[in-house]
Amino acid sequence: MFYFYAEEGTEPPHVHVDKGDGTAKLWLNPVRLAWTEDLKVTEVRHALRIAEKQQTKLMEAWNEFFARES
Repeated sequence: MFYFYAEEGTEPPHVHVDKGDGTAKLWLNPVRLAWTEDLKVTEVRHALRIAEKQQTKLMEAWNEFFARES
């Protein structure tokens, strides 16, 4: 699952990713791993691939979401 935290709009664009008990934070521009906890390497790679393929949509969603918050 990819999601944003509302109080993090002052940080550079990023998403959080959860799978099971694991979590990660991915920067969006460029797409790269910020940090991870309890995710397997294969899960992180998969999340990065999805974020790269959906980077434009994720950036649009970030900008729309945080434009509403300001």
